[in-house]
Amino acid sequence: MYSNPNEGAPRRPLTVPGLRQAKREGRKLVALTAYDAGFAAVMDAAGIDIVLVGDSLGMVVQGHDSTLPVTVEDIAYHTRCVARGLRASLLIADMPFQSDATPERALDAATGFLRAGARMVKIEGAGPKLATIRFLVEREIPVCAHLGLTPQSVHRLGGYKVQGREAAAAERLRADARAVAEAGAELLVLECVPSSLAEVISSDLEIATIGIGAGPGCDGQVLVLHDLLGLGAGRRPRFVKDFLAEAGTVAGAFAAYADAVRSGRFPSAEHGYA
Repeated sequence: MYSNPNEGAPRRPLTVPGLRQAKREGRKLVALTAYDAGFAAVMDAAGIDIVLVGDSLGMVVQGHDSTLPVTVEDIAYHTRCVARGLRASLLIADMPFQSDATPERALDAATGFLRAGARMVKIEGAGPKLATIRFLVEREIPVCAHLGLTPQSVHRLGGYKVQGREAAAAERLRADARAVAEAGAELLVLECVPSSLAEVISSDLEIATIGIGAGPGCDGQVLVLHDLLGLGAGRRPRFVKDFLAEAGTVAGAFAAYADAVRSGRFPSAEHGYA
């Protein structure tokens, strides 16, 4: 017998303006990555607020050692798949490496992602990306910014390292966070930054922050699907928790994660960096 995980009482869809409303009301936002309709539908039924088609698919789906090989076509394909599984969750599509190298190139890619079902696109970095954020927002494409450890910059950063520990670097991150918000970003992912810095940045901004390896002081949290299910290979980052091990089912793991984030039990201090 086939069971549709989308059956049941309807949940009001989360909109882009709803992100700011959640922050004003002190409601933690719960986010996960997804790459196909099946997992997306279970996430939606479990009450996950935000589903991200991340360029992390290059590593966890395609088997690469970085996100750099992921293409616009890859993201568009997986966005179409994930969109078919969602009813209420807000769908965000990652802008893959160099797809946002110019505002015009970014517009072409982002337009395709919205046509595929996304409601927002995510862009790594600030600096020259600020013009691209403004360009997209002025053309009705909502943007989520991404600062801290930006995986597309892995070669420049010399690996996957915590960012913003030194005073000057921390101040640059605060300035970049204000800049992306002023450029029009409606959401900000903070990855692998000290917990205290992430909390300060979150208090600086009117837009919501979503943390991953950024401690409990953000306005929400995101995990990679495979990490949440305990499927990651090699050494597990400290910000990862295997929710499947305790819950026993995928649906239960998603529900447990959502409850832990909303109640403030996850992440705890042990999941962040000093």
